[in-house]
Amino acid sequence: MAFIPTASQTVGPYLHLGLTPITIADIAKDATRGEKIVISGRVLDGEGQPIPDALIEFWQANADGKYAHPEDTQDKPLDGNFLGFGRMPTDKEGRFSFSTIKPGAVPGPGNTLQAPHIVVCLFMRGMLKHLYTRIYFSDEAANADDPVLGLIEDAPRRDTLIAKRQPGKAEYRWDVVMQGQDETVFFDC
Repeated sequence: MAFIPTASQTVGPYLHLGLTPITIADIAKDATRGEKIVISGRVLDGEGQPIPDALIEFWQANADGKYAHPEDTQDKPLDGNFLGFGRMPTDKEGRFSFSTIKPGAVPGPGNTLQAPHIVVCLFMRGMLKHLYTRIYFSDEAANADDPVLGLIEDAPRRDTLIAKRQPGKAEYRWDVVMQGQDETVFFDC
């Protein structure tokens, strides 16, 4: 009797079949408190080519800096009009776009405050594990004191986490590069 190794398990090309029908690209209803914004960009490989079948999940606090999660025990109000979670696939050009609100600051390590940010999780075929990163905002003064951004000493690497506000718009541009010289910073969680 010969033993044959089991095939490696990856996310596979099937994630769109199960997850695309539950796309949530607008996580802030009209009555949600806070500054309404749009974040758009592309997911690219190391050669700058679009990844057409990635899936992006994002979580964030509301405008007051409170997550809609039972583990967030801060004495801050919840916003019943705000989901705090979204999911969307990239299109054939690797593009994505979602609308939300700019989040408030949340507690960080050592009684510090973290700058407003959005937590991002990426899935795609060929990956054994999904990846985590963050979106920070280019027009946010609190970035200078954020304890997580402060861990990234190299300014060009730190900039991969910063969404750039588009002139005269409530829109931010943020691209994800999966590998290579301009690779986005990813976190071990």
